[in-house]
Amino acid sequence: MSVNSNKLLELALNAVQDKKAMNVVALDLRNVSPISDYFIICHGNSDTQVQAIVTEVRKVVHEAGGIIKGIEGMDAARWVLMDLGDVIVHVFHRDEREYYNIERLWSDAKVVETV
Repeated sequence: MSVNSNKLLELALNAVQDKKAMNVVALDLRNVSPISDYFIICHGNSDTQVQAIVTEVRKVVHEAGGIIKGIEGMDAARWVLMDLGDVIVHVFHRDEREYYNIERLWSDAKVVETV
């Protein structure tokens, strides 16, 4: 079963918020880059929280019938990249979030209003 990009975005946003991710930002990349439709960028305050956020996203995407194409960085839990296809989720440890500041790199993208 295929899950469209808007549904993936909603599922992933709800999952990161359920695990109390900090400073959640969703960027609309559709008019900026062919890489993906959306980026979600957030951070956790500890390695354990970063892993919990990623685990929750993985769970809800699988339950909805979505496919996770890859997860990188889970062991170190400093910057975990989740490739959901049309949605890329970046879960940082708070220390790395500020250092990499990827929101600045994608400043041409529109911020998606989240609830």
